[in-house]
Amino acid sequence: MSRPEHLAPPEIFYNETEAKKYTQNSRIIEIQEQMSERAIELLLLPEDKQSLILDIGCGSGLSGGVLDENGHYWVGMDISTAMLDVALEREVEGDLLLADMGEGCPFKAGAFDGAISISALQWLCNADKSHHKPVQRLYKFFSTLYACLSRSARAVLQFYPENGEQMELVTTQAMKAGFYGGVVVDYPNSTKAKKFFLVLMTGGNMPLPKGLGTEGESSGIDYSRREKIKRQRGKPLKSRREWILEKKERRRRQGKEVRPDSKYTGRKRSGRF
Repeated sequence: MSRPEHLAPPEIFYNETEAKKYTQNSRIIEIQEQMSERAIELLLLPEDKQSLILDIGCGSGLSGGVLDENGHYWVGMDISTAMLDVALEREVEGDLLLADMGEGCPFKAGAFDGAISISALQWLCNADKSHHKPVQRLYKFFSTLYACLSRSARAVLQFYPENGEQMELVTTQAMKAGFYGGVVVDYPNSTKAKKFFLVLMTGGNMPLPKGLGTEGESSGIDYSRREKIKRQRGKPLKSRREWILEKKERRRRQGKEVRPDSKYTGRKRSGRF
């Protein structure tokens, strides 16, 4: 089946007919609610207070309903007028905003205690208009999302990456915007149940949660260490010890033969500049 983001831009694909069909499909409702519950779980919100959550790509408010059930306040943003109209008909509890996530999150600094997104992020990887540049739109989204979150907040974005390159693109721009974290994969060995969650942290680097169905082993892909080096001024010099060790470790993971590390690794050689 064709991926929806390949058929039309989201504001066109999710027209009045598609929006109603999406919201009335019991299978879709069940999956959306399950993924929303998992996203909220990964937020690690404090249990002793109600939190204000940003729901990105909120659609008709299915994920917002789960936020309500968990006792949180929420604000939803979506690019589809038809989806938001359905949300209004359903009389959802959250405040709604018509907005393109690729143009940023238009909220004041530190406004939210967390953010979730269900099945929306992959749309930013496509250029739906001639002036769209996915890299720039992703960075705009992540940088403004980082700004509107409190410094102890997390963002959990469930998405469907088309391939490894797309997942790398998304994660790189998130880390460039200031986030720590990576991708957590639930049920990695299942074709139907496999789900990807981009878990982003604002308050410093912490271990990624374990993916469900991994028998106790984390299936997260942690890019934080590499991206922390990249965020230094300019590109890391090839003579830097950190860069060389990172490259050697990457080659080892690829099964390639690499010389052992030593105290001389990355040391500046006499007569070389």
